[in-house]
Amino acid sequence: MEVSETSFQSAVLDRSQTVPVVVDFWAEWCGPCRQLGPVLERAVAARAGKVELAKVDVDANPGLARTFKIQGIPAVKAFRDGRVAAEFVGAQPPTAVDEFLDSLLPSEADRLVEQGDEDSLKRAHELEPSRADAAVPLAKILRERGQTDEALTVLARVPGSFAADGLAARIALESAARGGAEPPVPDLREAFAALDAGDHERALDLLLESLPSADGARDDVRRVVVGVLDELGVEHPLARSARRRLASALY
Repeated sequence: MEVSETSFQSAVLDRSQTVPVVVDFWAEWCGPCRQLGPVLERAVAARAGKVELAKVDVDANPGLARTFKIQGIPAVKAFRDGRVAAEFVGAQPPTAVDEFLDSLLPSEADRLVEQGDEDSLKRAHELEPSRADAAVPLAKILRERGQTDEALTVLARVPGSFAADGLAARIALESAARGGAEPPVPDLREAFAALDAGDHERALDLLLESLPSADGARDDVRRVVVGVLDELGVEHPLARSARRRLASALY
């Protein structure tokens, strides 16, 4: 598919929200371009719609060449979710092109996480144990069923995840409350119920309000709050205000 400056937005950027789009920046006078073009076309065709190919003649579309800083051709850029996800410059052998295209496609674990049921999440976790988007929802299912040890085992295999750490802290707080820990942990049942109901604002209010009297449980409450903020995302307005309140409560 030939793409121009006027059709690039819809044919590449918008389309890449649904399927990866590989753009071949080329020119008629370029020998390596004529070499690479058929290799790309065959490889994309072999993937039966899982990836699409667009071709941009840099001579006819100098604006696109400038926008994407094309300094040598052939230049191949793969777009996913409207952004460049991978790229290479120069003619490549078929095996290298195959590897490049396959890197753009969802893995088995990606597909399983998207399905989201317990069996799929378990299999995704087996394939990629440190993957937070499989481990955290799986651990939530296990916790809700009362299998807290199993949930903690799953979460322990996900280093560096605030969401996993926050869920582990919640399990610890709930366990301490059931066991009558001394000093007693704050009663966070209403906060956790709000969290489970999707009322993040109410949950964060209650969690942050509990910090001054949390004593030995302060760090676990902090970890729960940070986990909630991580799931909301840094740009969420609620997360921005809660982050400031958390800093004030702790320091």
